[in-house]
Amino acid sequence: MDLSWSHQHLTRRRTLAAATGLAAGALLRPGPALAAAAQYTNPVIWQDFADIDIMRVGDTYYASASTMHYSPGAPVLRSYDLVNWEIAGHAVPVLDFGAKYDLNGARGYVRGIWASSLAYRPSNRTFYWLGQIDFARTYVYTATAVEGPWSRLTTISTPYYDAGLLVDTDDTLYVAYGNTTISVAQLSPDGRNQVRTQEVFRTPSSVGTLEGARFYKINGQYYIFLTRPANGQYILKSSSGPFGPYTMRQVLLDLRGPIPGGGVPHQGGLVRTQSGAWYYMAFVDAYPGGRMPALAPVTWTADGWPVVQLVNGAWGTTYPSPAVPAPPRQVTPMTGVDTFDGTSLKPRWEWNHNPDNTKWSVGDGLTLRTATVTHDLYWARNTLTHRIQGPTSTATAQLDHSAMRDGDRAGLALLRDSSAWIGLKRDGGATRVVMVTGLTMDGNWNTTGTGTEIASAPVSGSRIWLRANADIRPGAPRPGTFSYSTDGITFTRLGPAFSMGNDWRFFMGYRFALFNHATQALGGAVRVTRFEVSTP
Repeated sequence: MDLSWSHQHLTRRRTLAAATGLAAGALLRPGPALAAAAQYTNPVIWQDFADIDIMRVGDTYYASASTMHYSPGAPVLRSYDLVNWEIAGHAVPVLDFGAKYDLNGARGYVRGIWASSLAYRPSNRTFYWLGQIDFARTYVYTATAVEGPWSRLTTISTPYYDAGLLVDTDDTLYVAYGNTTISVAQLSPDGRNQVRTQEVFRTPSSVGTLEGARFYKINGQYYIFLTRPANGQYILKSSSGPFGPYTMRQVLLDLRGPIPGGGVPHQGGLVRTQSGAWYYMAFVDAYPGGRMPALAPVTWTADGWPVVQLVNGAWGTTYPSPAVPAPPRQVTPMTGVDTFDGTSLKPRWEWNHNPDNTKWSVGDGLTLRTATVTHDLYWARNTLTHRIQGPTSTATAQLDHSAMRDGDRAGLALLRDSSAWIGLKRDGGATRVVMVTGLTMDGNWNTTGTGTEIASAPVSGSRIWLRANADIRPGAPRPGTFSYSTDGITFTRLGPAFSMGNDWRFFMGYRFALFNHATQALGGAVRVTRFEVSTP
């Protein structure tokens, strides 16, 4: 990475195999060309964006994140000040890695897009995304604009676990990767093949596990930035080239984080501003909501090691805002109202696994036609998800349910490995609004509970408003509550509070989810005419 193109690389998180272990896109604040006097508050994004890779291209910052089984995958975030972010697109348009990602005979929960890498290559003005899938092989996607279209460049037989892609100053492509044993691979000039790979570092037993590689070249030195899940960050440095030898230094360990009840900031990337200042964007374990990005300034020692700037011995809750040029425009909020206009979904939406594209449409609201006959929401295709905004937020969906058929189930869920929902059951020609809880999966992501109806009320007409309120403050299980309205004004609570679990093993945090599936036969539909995520 030369200093004018801050190549950063998507961080990874605790190794699932080992089993060990953005704030609503607020509008950019107006201000002078260099807004150094202002302050920002962590987490800079209180939504679930983990394993961040971050970089700057010119005056624009980009980041990518893990999305596991959600499709499209690998969101690309954009910012002009490192504090206010929007979702610009997705680097992996569809998870075409096997039938399980289509919910076709198998399921891809907690697989798919893990920590991967995002980089920019100035020589051909192209963005690169690189990541391994299912420990089997590595995929590379490219685009000339982050909004897309992204297309697959190549597949490489070596699975680059928790990879960091470096575009060297001579335009050579290198990848740092691995768990505990860290290797570096060199790619061919076109990026399609591996030229060589070599082990460059073996983690001392006193440190334990290191993973989540980010690869940089700074002032002629090569650095591999590594995480110790889930409480530490280390860095390797080589003065002899990308293949080492490397020496190691601890960056942070058991550092108090900026979110009460949350974990230690770790696994992220380094980025340099236009004025030469450095920042580290990490994530904080903050379940039940997920893993939230936090930003801190970094200085460098005289002999070339990064030092995170602390506040009273901790990762600061607030810091002075980065001194950057005035933004060219406001970023697009990650929350607010969506009426599903236009010809495509906005990039804040991701499906639970790949959708059946013949069974949904937008333009005049979002139409969800039943795509699966099942009693298990975890098997139902075309469930559309939206990240929850922390620390608390409310989702309200307006549904036209006039085209539902007997046996159909449609509604608004708080979706994770333990889920609940409010919605509609159509049986015997009658429609009821119900609250269902007890949807559960085990540690292998097999369904252990398909849900129990615990409250209901009859409804008439063709429209209903469904509401879910979510408290995702970390540190303990938190309540989610459900209510409904027949006029969009007066809402009636339905059912008891649902306890949103805070275990980390599912990796992704809770999401709001819109669904419609059949239990008898396909053919029914609902139309979501308005969806809003709001905060107090």
